[in-house]
Formats: sequence, C-alpha cells, structure tokens
Amino acid sequence: MKAPWELRVAVRYLTARRKQAFISLISGVAVVGVAVGVMAVLVALGLMTGLQSEIRTRILGATAHVSIFQGTGDPFESYAEVVEKVRHVPGVAGTAPAVYGKALLTSTSGSAVATLKGIVPADESTVTDVVEQIREGDVAPLEEPWEGPAPVLLGSALADTLNVGVGDVVMVTSPKGKLSPIGVLPRVARVRVAGTVKTGLFEFDSSWAYLPLEAAQRLFEQRNQATLVEVRLDDMFAVKEGGAAILDALGHGYVTTDWVQMNQSLFSALWIEKMAIGITIGLIVVVASLNIVATLVLMVMEKHKDIAILMSMGASRGAITRIFMLQGSIIGAVGTTVGGVVGWGTCRVLDRYQLIRIPEDVYQIASVPFRLLPGDATVVIVSALLVCFVATLHPARVASRVDPAEALRYE
Repeated sequence: MKAPWELRVAVRYLTARRKQAFISLISGVAVVGVAVGVMAVLVALGLMTGLQSEIRTRILGATAHVSIFQGTGDPFESYAEVVEKVRHVPGVAGTAPAVYGKALLTSTSGSAVATLKGIVPADESTVTDVVEQIREGDVAPLEEPWEGPAPVLLGSALADTLNVGVGDVVMVTSPKGKLSPIGVLPRVARVRVAGTVKTGLFEFDSSWAYLPLEAAQRLFEQRNQATLVEVRLDDMFAVKEGGAAILDALGHGYVTTDWVQMNQSLFSALWIEKMAIGITIGLIVVVASLNIVATLVLMVMEKHKDIAILMSMGASRGAITRIFMLQGSIIGAVGTTVGGVVGWGTCRVLDRYQLIRIPEDVYQIASVPFRLLPGDATVVIVSALLVCFVATLHPARVASRVDPAEALRYE
C-alpha cells in the first residue's frame, strides 16, 4: 500500500537539503532534546521502582507478611495451638512463633543494643529467608540441644561492631531481670556465635540477632510463651484478605498487623518521590517540544511558496495541516524511540553492574537497582508522543492559513 502523499511530502521536507542549515540544526536539537528527556524519565522511574521493589523484597525476606498478637497485648500462652490453626487457613504458606526483646550485647572489644528474636529454625524458614541468608557458620546449633552458652546468629554488621566471629562468646544483658532487695537486677547470659546473617538491609544486619526460641523465653521471662505468631502468605499483596481469614479462624481475642501497615510511611515516601522525580524530569520533554514548534515555524516561513503551489494545485488546507503535523510527529517519534532504547539499555547496564553506590545506613541497600516496568515505560512513551503532537498544532494551523495569492505575488 502506498503511503499518503502528505506523509511523503513531510518526509521529503525533513530529509531534503535546505538553504537554511539553521532549520536542520534546530530539527536535530529537537530530536536530541526529546530523546534525552525520554531517556532521563525512564532512568529516573527505573531507579525509583528498583529502589522500592528491592527494599520491599529485602524487608519481606527478614519479616513476616502478617503478625498475630493477643488483643490484650500479653504473650501467647498457647501459641502452638494458634500456629496449628493458622497453618490450615487457605492462602497461608507458613507460620512460626517468635519471641522479641531488646538487650545489650557486649564483647571484649565492643557493645551494641540489639533486637533479639527467638525462633524455631524449621518454622522460621517457612516465614522468612533468615535461615537462607546465613553467610558464616550454620543454623544447626540452633536446632540441636545445647550445653553452656546458647547459640546465636548475629547480623553481619552487628558482628563487625562487636568484632566477633563464629565460636566467640558474647554477653547478653536483658532489662527484664529479677527483683532483689536493691531493686530489679538485669538478667545476664552468655551466648556463643553460631553464624552471621546478611539480609542486605542495614537496619536488620546492624541490630538484629537470632536465638533458639527456648533461650529467648528464658532470657525475657516468657516461659512457654511467645510474643507473637508470624505468618507468610502465598500472595504478599493479599494481606488484608489473609489477615481477615486468619482472625475468622482464630475467633475473638486476637489482632493482626501486616507488612504494608508497618512500612506504609516508607513506601508512601518512595511513591511520592517517584512521581515528583518523574514529573520534574518529564518537563525536559516539554521544553524539547518547543524546539519542534520553532522548527515547524521556520519551515513554514521557508516553504511558504511551496505551500502556495500545493494549494493552487488543489491541496486542501487540511492536507497542508497534516503535512506539518506529520513532520513534527516524525521528529517526536524519532526522538522518543531513540530515548526509549537508550533509557532501557542504560537501566539494564546500571542494574547489571551495580554502578551507582549509595549510603547503606540511609537507604538500607548498598547499590541502586533499576527496574523499568512496562507500564511505566508505556506511559512515558505515549506521553512524550502526545506532547510532541500537541506542539505541532499551532505551526500546522499557521501553515494552512497561508494565502496562495500573497505568497506568489512577488515570485
């Protein structure tokens, strides 16, 4: 099928050698401007999406999807029954009891306040990825009976702070102690490092430690009790429905919280940043579209005689409008295509080789991941094409209003 004559004329105008090279220069600048704008928006959205998804993945690797508490706020007396009931709820992938508490960890060359979590390794592996994230040592000591100091898994950064390794002994001081004539004395216990855990989140790696459930119960005065029961769902985004199903199965007297509620402020801030950065950088495309306006205006001035001849040969004003709209659209399409390809390739390279490093203690991860979603890319490309199309409307209307008699009077 033959292309419409308006398109052929538009392409010829764009590719023909002009008397005024300045117009060709502006056309090139317009293409480059649109390409840079599209590339910048895609890279920015890829950065923010990658950051958000990576933090979410790592948080869910170290924490449960849903946590179950007693409505009174007291520890669970019969946590084994709760674990068994919840395990049979549809959509539940795993359940595990846990004991939480704060304590001071002290070694011969350092000290740090840490969150201690008592776990049953076999159950914990169905809820979090902590067991799979052990870098040094082994989880086996936490699964076997022990004599002497209880085994403990330390976050990798916490182990560095304490300057300890596998086999070293650490003193644990719990604020929950025994009442004495001189007041409450803190409980002090010795634990032996069985391994280190690296979740990839600085918050967890620098201040979390994992004990056998029984050892944590003794340390925090929760004999045969659990602070909460943690749950992993088949669908991590179905926490509202999953939480409701769990409460229905357990009956009254229980409450739940989920990872969305616990991290709502963080992900809301990341979403706002993503939108703000996308809109701000997207203004580059709007600025670049002004070059398209300038290009078409100058081209109308240069081609006024050709326009008059076309109109005298029978071309309608609508056809003249379409010619210049097609010229601007072609410039926008070329720039958008180049920008899209370069932006996609940039995201792939930056993500593959982890070229951008960031402060781990601020952003929780050491390098910036890039994840360019098809939906985001589609919105950017369509928006860029639409902006470029809108930029052609005024010059094209000016071209269609050229008076053939006036244009040819002095020719």
